[in-house]
Amino acid sequence: MIDLDRLAPGALVPVVAQDAVTGVVLMLAWADREALERTLASGEMHYRSRTRGPWHKGATSGHTQRVVALAWDCDADTVLARVVPNGPTCHDGTTSCFGDGALGADALGALDRTLAARAAAGDPPGGPPSYTRRLLADRNLRLKKLGEEAAELAVACADADRARAVAEAADLVYHALVALRGAGAGLDDVRAELARRAAPPPP
Repeated sequence: MIDLDRLAPGALVPVVAQDAVTGVVLMLAWADREALERTLASGEMHYRSRTRGPWHKGATSGHTQRVVALAWDCDADTVLARVVPNGPTCHDGTTSCFGDGALGADALGALDRTLAARAAAGDPPGGPPSYTRRLLADRNLRLKKLGEEAAELAVACADADRARAVAEAADLVYHALVALRGAGAGLDDVRAELARRAAPPPP
């Protein structure tokens, strides 16, 4: 997973923890060889603080970070830790120590959260349902639209029409996420499946 021999004795290196499913940057901490050895042995992130020494993320709160992969940067002076967090990362209860506003940088995630909110909110009182609500309420309509958008994307790609292909792909992604929501799933489920497929096979 990572070659610890590249770490100088007694050295501290910054560790950037990134959610392996969503790609959101969760936190920045420090580690030495001992912390990284404990991480590799336990499968959960360990860090080292300059003030309190070694610490196991989530040992007190339960908000552990399961390790998916560790990687050096090009200069071997920073570690990227791809993790699956068990709950919020920050002590203030946010998903990321950079604030939950950091989630907005992920356009697909923002779209999926909007769809989840629309699904939970129900129809507006005294007004017509939104297009998303109409799709969620009508299985045949959302599956019909899913097929139509896939066909339109295929035609645009066959015509090598770049602009139209991009637009149709965006339409297809939207309708696919709505269809997933109707099946009780969401974008994070797809991301988790992709992460599972990308993970190296067990030794």
